[in-house]
Amino acid sequence: MKNRIGLKLLLAGTACAMLLMSYTPANACTAIRLTAKDGGVVIGRTMEFGIDVQSDAVVVPAGTKLTSSLPDKAKGIHYTTKYGIVGANFMNKHMVVDGMNEKGMYVGALYLPGYASYPEGTPENAAKSMAPEDYVAWLLGNFATVAEVKENYNKVILVQNPQKEIGGQSFPGHFMITDSTGASIVIEPTDNTLKLFENPLGVLTNSPTFDWHMTNLNNYHNLSATNVAPLELKGGKISGFGQGTGLLGLPGDYTPPSRFIRAVVFSQSAPQLATATETVFQMFHIMNAFDIPYGVIQDKHEDGIHYDYTVWTSVADLKNISYSFKTYKDQSIRTIDVHKALTAAGKGVKVIEMDSKQPIEDVSANFK
Repeated sequence: MKNRIGLKLLLAGTACAMLLMSYTPANACTAIRLTAKDGGVVIGRTMEFGIDVQSDAVVVPAGTKLTSSLPDKAKGIHYTTKYGIVGANFMNKHMVVDGMNEKGMYVGALYLPGYASYPEGTPENAAKSMAPEDYVAWLLGNFATVAEVKENYNKVILVQNPQKEIGGQSFPGHFMITDSTGASIVIEPTDNTLKLFENPLGVLTNSPTFDWHMTNLNNYHNLSATNVAPLELKGGKISGFGQGTGLLGLPGDYTPPSRFIRAVVFSQSAPQLATATETVFQMFHIMNAFDIPYGVIQDKHEDGIHYDYTVWTSVADLKNISYSFKTYKDQSIRTIDVHKALTAAGKGVKVIEMDSKQPIEDVSANFK
C-alpha cells in the first residue's frame, strides 16, 4: 500500500499551490530546448512565484497506482504508471509540475491564465476524466515519446476542478512535452478541449496562447546575434557604440511575450556544443538571463506588496537521463541520476530536498 499514492495527494499539494497562486503572481515561467552535437537534448525551465513554495524533487517509481480526484469527492481516471518519474513538486506534496521519465521524455506545466478552459465532468465521462493538475504525471507515467503522446493526449478529458483559493477557477496551465529525439509539442486546454501544436523552436512561456506567440515572432525578424556593420552615409559613417547592435529592439521586460522572444533568440544563437553534458551547463547560463531578481516585479494586495521571483531553475538532460536544479537560496547545481534515484526509491514514492543554503568557499589563501 505504500506505493499506492493517489493523485488526491497530488491534488492536495496542488490545493496548497493554488492557495499561494491566489495571493501571488505566477505567470513568469520560461522553458527552452537545446540540442548538442552528440544528439543529446537538454531542456531548461524557470519557476517563478511570489513566495518560496517549498518545492522538493519527487521520485515516482514505475508501478505506482494513481487516481485523479475530482469535485464532490468523485473519482476520475486511475492507472498504474508504466515509467518512473523524477521532477519537482509543490509544498512537499507528491505532485509533479515539471519533470522527466526514465525514457527521457520531459513535461513541464506552465501557467496560462485567461485562456485555459475545461468542460464540466459528468458521471458518464468520469472514468476518463482528470483534474488538469494531474496531467503531467499521467503523461510522464504512461508515454515514452512525443509520437506516443500525440496518439493518446486526448484520450483523457481534463475537466473543471474548481478551487476556491483561486476564485473558483480550475488550474489554468498548458504543457510543453519534449522527448530524447528533440521532438517537441505544446498542449493547451482552450475552448474546453485539448489543442496540440508542434513546437519546432522548443520554447514556451505563458499567456497568450502558443499560436499567438509564434505569430508575434514576425515582429522581430530583424533581430540577430551578429553585430550590425557600420552604415555608410554621404558625408560620413555611423556605427554602434558597442557590442550587441544586432539585438537592438530585443524586449527586456518580464512579460510572457517578451520572454518568449528572448528565449527564441538566446536558444537559436547558442553555439551547439559537443555533448549533452556540456550543454547542461550552457543551459544554466542561458536560463540565468531569465532570472527574476526579488523586487523587480511587484504586485499590490490588501495585505501588502508581493514580489514575483525565480524560486528554482531545472535542467533535464534527456540523453543521460538526469534532472538538475538550483534554487533561489542555493545557486549550486545539484543533479539527480534518474535511473539511480528510481532504483534507490524501490516501490515507494520518495522526495529529495531541494531547499538548501548556498555554500561560500573562502579562497583567501588558495594561491596558485
